Amino acid sequence: MKRIAVIGALVLGVVAGPSAAQTARNCAPRDTVVDRLADKYGETRQSIGLGANNAMVEVFASDKTGTWTITVTMATGLTCLVASGQAYETLAENLPAKGNDA
Repeated sequence: MKRIAVIGALVLGVVAGPSAAQTARNCAPRDTVVDRLADKYGETRQSIGLGANNAMVEVFASDKTGTWTITVTMATGLTCLVASGQAYETLAENLPAKGNDA
């Protein structure tokens, strides 16, 4: 969960400042984006969170290929690709014990 919170903060920081030209080429209706991620990369939604201004932050990934994509969907239904990469792993780490500064 901490990782998702950090990623969400990063994503919202990136989305807050893109130019209009960049946004236009990296955004499409949500259904179009989800279908493309599934068809081309075999990615499915792995996690979800709500950001500022009701923006939905999602992580899509493929266990088979290891590819991943982070998207942000605005309240209008427009979905923008924010980041993507390779070597995706699902983690479920526990919080450190209280009093441990590590």
